[in-house]
Amino acid sequence: MGDPGLFGPRSVAWRVLADPSMLLAGMRGLLIQALHPLAMAGVDQHSDYKVDPWGRLQRTIEYVVTTTFGDTAAAEQMGARVRAVHERVVGVDPHTGRPYRAGDPELLAWVHNVEVHSFVAAYRRYGGWLSDGDADRFVAEMTPAARAGVRTILAPPLPLAARPLYGVAVAGAVSLLPRKVRAAYGFPWPAPASFAVRPALFGLFRALNVALPDPQPLRQAKARLAS
Repeated sequence: MGDPGLFGPRSVAWRVLADPSMLLAGMRGLLIQALHPLAMAGVDQHSDYKVDPWGRLQRTIEYVVTTTFGDTAAAEQMGARVRAVHERVVGVDPHTGRPYRAGDPELLAWVHNVEVHSFVAAYRRYGGWLSDGDADRFVAEMTPAARAGVRTILAPPLPLAARPLYGVAVAGAVSLLPRKVRAAYGFPWPAPASFAVRPALFGLFRALNVALPDPQPLRQAKARLAS
């Protein structure tokens, strides 16, 4: 049978990403991704898209094609190459003054999620019929890395004594997720859980506000205004 790569012929990814409508998906994705100031700053300061737009597009297509249809070794090699490039993409957005780095998990999640949503939207509009179940399968096929990241967030290395308190914080974070997002990650969350978590964390954070001094940046800002 050979090496099917990361997805394989029975995947929704092979069906969706082989369709010509993916050209429109890429354009839509770029237009939405550019609305994130840090993502746009990174592209503006580190990409040659202005002088070589077709070359930049070709490299993006090569990445998608290789990671989707290539064998496992080729896909992993392509991923490693892109990660290495991202490590060098750091800077400061001149408009907001905020630092950025292309390897930041939050920034990568924005780019990745917009891309996946664009693939589904373009295929459904111009490519063919895609059931809700297959759309969910497609999203699930795109999220192994996200699941690995979640495990790191939910269970980082911590001293034994700190784990119960961190567990409370994790429960609070999960409670803030939309139900569909919790379902996508497979988080068990019975309805009464929200009613138990909210008062516990609300009380904890109010107590911390009383017990702890203002954060240093806030104290500095207040001092600056008072001077």
